Amino acid sequence: MARNSAQDNPLTPVTIAVGQEDLLLDRAVREVVVAARAADADTDVRDLTSDQLQPGTLAELTSPSLFAERKVVVVRNAQDLSADTIKDVKAYLGAPAEEITLVLLHAGAAKGKGLLDAARKAGAREVACPKMTKPADRLAFVRSEFRALGRSATPEACQALVDSIGSDLRELASAVTQLVSDIEGTIDEAVVGRYYTGRAEASSFTVADRAVEGRAAEALEALRWSLSTGVAPVMITSALAQGVRAIGKLSSARGGRPADLARELGMPPWKIDRVRQQMRGWTPDGVSVALRAVAEADAGVKGGGDDPEYALEKAVVAIARAARARRG
Repeated sequence: MARNSAQDNPLTPVTIAVGQEDLLLDRAVREVVVAARAADADTDVRDLTSDQLQPGTLAELTSPSLFAERKVVVVRNAQDLSADTIKDVKAYLGAPAEEITLVLLHAGAAKGKGLLDAARKAGAREVACPKMTKPADRLAFVRSEFRALGRSATPEACQALVDSIGSDLRELASAVTQLVSDIEGTIDEAVVGRYYTGRAEASSFTVADRAVEGRAAEALEALRWSLSTGVAPVMITSALAQGVRAIGKLSSARGGRPADLARELGMPPWKIDRVRQQMRGWTPDGVSVALRAVAEADAGVKGGGDDPEYALEKAVVAIARAARARRG
């Protein structure tokens, strides 16, 4: 994340995260929260959407506390704040409260530019979170992810990963983390190829999608094709785990718009819609059964069993059955 401000202290009274890349916006918030809780483990975090910050709300949240507690106040989509609330925020920028860090997430477009200009004039710390629309930007992102984790990857490996995964930064970041976790030494193109060959035709996520939808036969067919084309078994167990966890998260979340749930659960909005369709046959007990099956398969493919393929097949069947529990 590039910073436009010379200030590099996450506990600066005001931080503005500017842009439309959800992963980078979430990381900007997390950086502030982690720093605040390192300073005070009891830090109170208030994460609000623009419609939740009404006139007077900011004054209530930032009023002096009897216990002088540290607080982080996050305001998402700050460009959509009402005119009266923007007046409140601008007034606050002139005299921020001690022990409170205000984080404003702003899309960076013309709407609400007055608030953005006021924050900059007040000396707010700024974190750039631009949408990464160009392949070169995503390639640079992958390289920076490897560097941040203290690992090296060849230019060819980074390019192969971008070509295989696509434009979703969360998936790219997850893939980098998975590779770093599983592979020792420099990560090269051959390693990426072993993990992601055949992704377009029958990727690990295709296996997971068919399994959580209760389509056992199709899931097993996709599994066998994935393994035959070189997809690493550990990538399949990872995808199965993600698929089941997504079902569990969404089934326990309160209702709301996909965009709101996406922020709450850390998923892109399109995935919320997909998981909603997939979760129709699931029960809480089914999620528990499926998670146990994934854990057993993960142990099996990492040396705990003699036949990784059988461990995966067993998990896929168990997940597909759990997905149909409510249908009988």
